[in-house]
Amino acid sequence: MPKFLIQATYTPEGTKGLLKEGASGRRAAVDQVVTGLGGQVEAMYFAFGEDDIVLIVDFPDPVSMAAVSLTVKAGGALHTRATPLLTLDEIDEAARRQVAFRAPGT
Repeated sequence: MPKFLIQATYTPEGTKGLLKEGASGRRAAVDQVVTGLGGQVEAMYFAFGEDDIVLIVDFPDPVSMAAVSLTVKAGGALHTRATPLLTLDEIDEAARRQVAFRAPGT
């Protein structure tokens, strides 16, 4: 399954919700959304600094990740970034592929 790194920052309204229901309540909500689309939460951490939450999730396909991303962003309680994560084998395969490319100006 494709794996994604999700980094999120709460808006003021989202922070109020976190304070009201706690971290375990948010984890339950995340689990429900991810498993509802056939995915799995590998790790979820709360942080402080630029990001408030960091997750690693597996989804059956990138479209499932996009569906979650759109729905969460539309809710307005979080600003999120999702980064596809590739295995070492996937990068090795990519490195073996021939790509025809001409740099600008050459």
